[in-house]
Amino acid sequence: MRHLLCMVSLALPLAAWAQTNTPQSAPQYRSLTEADAVRLGLARSDLSSLERGSVEVAEADALAAGLPPNPTLGYSRDGGRRGADATEQTWLIAQTFDVSGRRGLRREAAGVRVDVASVGNAQRRKEIAAEIRYRFHEVLLKQETISSTEAWTRRFARVEGIVDKLARSGEASGYDRRRLARERQTAQARLSVEQADLERAHERLAALIGMPGVPLAPVSGVLPPAGLPALDQALGGLERRPDLQALARRAEAADLDGRAASRGWVPDITVGVGPKYTDNGVGRDTSTVVTLSIPLPVFDRQQAGARRAIADALSARSEYALIRARAEGDLRGLHRQVERLSTAVADYRTRAVAGSAELLRIAEAAYQGGESTLLELLDAYRGALDAEITALDLEWKARQARIEYDLLTGSVTE
Repeated sequence: MRHLLCMVSLALPLAAWAQTNTPQSAPQYRSLTEADAVRLGLARSDLSSLERGSVEVAEADALAAGLPPNPTLGYSRDGGRRGADATEQTWLIAQTFDVSGRRGLRREAAGVRVDVASVGNAQRRKEIAAEIRYRFHEVLLKQETISSTEAWTRRFARVEGIVDKLARSGEASGYDRRRLARERQTAQARLSVEQADLERAHERLAALIGMPGVPLAPVSGVLPPAGLPALDQALGGLERRPDLQALARRAEAADLDGRAASRGWVPDITVGVGPKYTDNGVGRDTSTVVTLSIPLPVFDRQQAGARRAIADALSARSEYALIRARAEGDLRGLHRQVERLSTAVADYRTRAVAGSAELLRIAEAAYQGGESTLLELLDAYRGALDAEITALDLEWKARQARIEYDLLTGSVTE
């Protein structure tokens, strides 16, 4: 009688475990997908304002670089040179002209820096999208971990009821009953930890997508990443990364600044013109005054500006080369890591996780037949859960590597 009762009762949790660890069908309720999360996060108004502000600052600098200097209005009055009643009054309007073309070059350099600001915004969006994807899959990992832990908890709770009945009838020891109760309490504590982790991950994701404090729908997706494109294709597209494009444009702007500074030996010319009124007490004469002034580039010929521009261009190109080389190495490593982890996940689920149901069946049959103890049965249950958690951990590591890979190649889908 005991064997039949155990066989029927323990078959139920085994079936539930098998159902829990099979691919789930699409949920019937509204859920948050990865694309939804990224779209919400990138549509935030404060992000748009930040991007617009950085571009408008650069545009303001470009406007300032292209404006000519303001004209000056001068007035002078001179009296007493030709007699007590003689006075001279002169009005003069003067304008400085750039004959070297420096202002045009600086305006062009400032325009390039507008492009740098735009590219910087693109890089920021890639980084934010990658962080959202990371938090999204962190929530997905916690959901799946809780699902597996809940199945484990239900299984022990049901077995505890069976052992309790057997103990009251004298067919199971009181120790088995207390030991199983403690195992259930441990399972509940572990489940509480996982639920707390899920709540924290939910809040992090909600903050990133602009909904802090708002309860989110369960996320829906696949934890293990899809296959990677060919490595050569990814390496060929490194130059399209926004941060590398920004460095290339920064070097271009510095070159333009250097060209402008190299023309420092050509002085600006200031031309003034205006009327002159002379009153000698008897009559009044009017004449026109024309002035021309040219600063002599004896000491300051923009040497400091030229050296600074050369150094800035050198710095940008050197940083470009260093980041490009490091990115290539990281890309090769991440490509291999994602492939290796994806293979490991597939193998582990095929060989270890898929075999857990058979191991549980054997352990339960041995316990029912009196060939093993309750501790051995509990160890089999814990082993099945650990196998599922290990598989999830492998999938999470593969997903982390894939997110980093996508950010490195600039291929994050928005």
